[in-house]
Amino acid sequence: MKKFMMFAALAAMPVLAGAETWTGVSIVDVACSAKAKADPDAHTRSCALQCSKGGYGIVTQDGSFLKLDKKGNEDALAALKNSGQKDHLRVTVTGQLSGDTIHVQSLKL
Repeated sequence: MKKFMMFAALAAMPVLAGAETWTGVSIVDVACSAKAKADPDAHTRSCALQCSKGGYGIVTQDGSFLKLDKKGNEDALAALKNSGQKDHLRVTVTGQLSGDTIHVQSLKL
């Protein structure tokens, strides 16, 4: 029984192995991602909120665009709604990258 309980506890822990953190990257809505790559800091909060239905992603330091998963989109929308920033929407995202999508564990604006 002890072995089962220990296994169950380990299985319930969040998987941190393989997690990556992207710091100081710009959050951009998917609809504007192509044009925002050139100057992501110019992308406005009001635009990001208007285009929220398409989801969000980040523009990395090398100019790549990585989409956020469902949790990440929810976290991004909440952070944008609670922010007073007009532009320069820099975030820190921790999660696991799968293809071009980040499975978000945490997101802070």
